[in-house]
Amino acid sequence: MTIDGVAKTVHVIGSGPAVVLMPEMPGISPDVARLARWFAAAGFSVHLPSLFGIDGAYPTVDEGKAVVRRACVSAEFRAFAGGGTSPVVSWLRGLARIAHAECGGPGVGAVGLCFTGNFALTMALEPAVIAPVVNHPSLPLDDPAGLEIGDEDADSLARRVARDDLRVLAYRFEGDRWCTGQRFAAYRALLGDAFDGRVLPAGAANPEPPPFFRDVVGCAHSVVTAHLVDEQGHPTLRARDEIIAFLAERLRPDRTPVGAPSSPGAPHHPRS
Repeated sequence: MTIDGVAKTVHVIGSGPAVVLMPEMPGISPDVARLARWFAAAGFSVHLPSLFGIDGAYPTVDEGKAVVRRACVSAEFRAFAGGGTSPVVSWLRGLARIAHAECGGPGVGAVGLCFTGNFALTMALEPAVIAPVVNHPSLPLDDPAGLEIGDEDADSLARRVARDDLRVLAYRFEGDRWCTGQRFAAYRALLGDAFDGRVLPAGAANPEPPPFFRDVVGCAHSVVTAHLVDEQGHPTLRARDEIIAFLAERLRPDRTPVGAPSSPGAPHHPRS
């Protein structure tokens, strides 16, 4: 797809209201693709843009490190404190507009992961985005209490959240050194009660993630992808189902989501 003169590959699966699912570092791994298929099975048209890395691969540790280095110096991303909102978000907002026009419904969901975690929030400056999900946002890499967002965008987002009664769903693991409690506190300071930050115990993470997550990430981090445990009743699988239920509530309010928890009660998560 070409937006504002920039062409990127976008993988699309499913039908129904649109959800833009962004990859985590170091790319669209089989775990990210699995999440896209789960969303599609729940009744959404999933748009998964290729932003970095090799689509469909578990990279080696060295390959993953190389992807991170390239992203950190790319003009599209603002990986470090003081950089403001990443320019690639403008392209992603355009993707949301196109997806909404094609798929209909009340709006679009945006789900960010890790390096792209905060993009789901800054995409909400596009009016079509009404269901942002911020998963373990890792930027800025050098400021554990910082947010990857410019001051003007932060003010505009706070006003839009209040005006349109948006809710921002977010997840992290306790003890995550890339997405700290300080960062969740900064989100809450910006968004107030609209920020629903949920914290899972570190012990709930998959103990045998792919090599990049084991050797480079080095801690419980990716709640619904690399560190998810696909077992009924497991906290990470419940988190996936909560995200599906949130998307359905916002994007398909007149229908029960396929694959969402059958019980209306959500399990308790510590909030930060």
